[in-house]
Amino acid sequence: MIFWYHEGMIPRQTDKARLEELLAAFPVTAIVGPRQCGKTTLARQFGAEHFFDLENPRDAALLAEPQLALEALSGLIVIDEIQRLPGLFPLLRHLVDTRPEQRYLILGSASRDLLRQSAESLAGRIAYHELGGLRLEDVGGAEWRKLWMRGGLPRAFTAPTDAVAGLWLEQYIATFLERDIPQLGINLPPATMRRFWTMLCHYHGQVLNYSEFARSFGVSDTTVRRYLDILEGAFMVRLLQPWHANIGKRLVKRPKVYFRDSGLLHALLSVRSGRDLAAHNKLGASWEGFALEAAARVLGKRSEELAFWATHSGAEVDLFWQEHGRNWAVEVKYADAPRMTRSMTNALEDLDLAHLWVLYPGDRAYPLADKASTLPLESVVGSWPYPQAGA
Repeated sequence: MIFWYHEGMIPRQTDKARLEELLAAFPVTAIVGPRQCGKTTLARQFGAEHFFDLENPRDAALLAEPQLALEALSGLIVIDEIQRLPGLFPLLRHLVDTRPEQRYLILGSASRDLLRQSAESLAGRIAYHELGGLRLEDVGGAEWRKLWMRGGLPRAFTAPTDAVAGLWLEQYIATFLERDIPQLGINLPPATMRRFWTMLCHYHGQVLNYSEFARSFGVSDTTVRRYLDILEGAFMVRLLQPWHANIGKRLVKRPKVYFRDSGLLHALLSVRSGRDLAAHNKLGASWEGFALEAAARVLGKRSEELAFWATHSGAEVDLFWQEHGRNWAVEVKYADAPRMTRSMTNALEDLDLAHLWVLYPGDRAYPLADKASTLPLESVVGSWPYPQAGA
């Protein structure tokens, strides 16, 4: 039993404001995200009179006859762990079409299945909000070192010490491997799946060679792709696809893989403290994944709208996206004072970037070149990035 934590200690104002907008505009709003990221606590902040948790046997029994249980209700109705009862989606369509006084807030931990099942029945009636771990702006930009070390899962971040946070993360991993992975369709012993995860840690931040990874693990390319697809759907990893532009250069065409939560990465690497992390050979890759995830959260884009760009000659940017009809990019550096490089110059020219930011762990923003500047990670909050670039 964990006693130290109460999620109300850390407001999730950015996510709450976005959900308020969606609830006002759509009859059904879905919060999707990994287990233990705070979905239930955030949903309870809306004060719904009717709250069903399908992991609670009593609530599950109440919804054994769902139409009888739901059709007489009004106002906001919350259904947690809805992926356990996918047959509800056609009924929800009927209810919101015939009972305009009803609003539904549904919560789920398996995004791909939830999105597919809900989209088939609730097209045009449902909006989605992805809730990850704590954001920089939730905890304060100055707390980025702690957030990097422990990750954004609330119970890990608020643990009294790094050691206790690590203990909780180990239990989280064990539960995910033993209970959640089989439910997601991977029928492997937990020890085997943990070895898969640990091997994946060493590819964190790298271009993924499916064949090489498959040979190392002793399975087929197809199996590796299926496992990664499932882990991505469960919000454990991010597969960042390459951006293809016809610029007459040989481009890297395989995805990069990142663990989305730095705390889980560190637990799998047996990194127990900041000192361990500083001495680890994955220090730079860990920083890259952490900074990119922070930027992706602020941008609020779907995974398929984000990319990286790299050529076989060595030019690259770590994060690329399009907005306002223009191209933007982020490069991540674990350095005291980043400088302009030839790779960045090539990216600015070849991608016709409106602006390139270099995220680093310093405390001062300064220009590097026309349309390029450094940015301390703690500044990646709020209205970043467009005002700084004059968009």
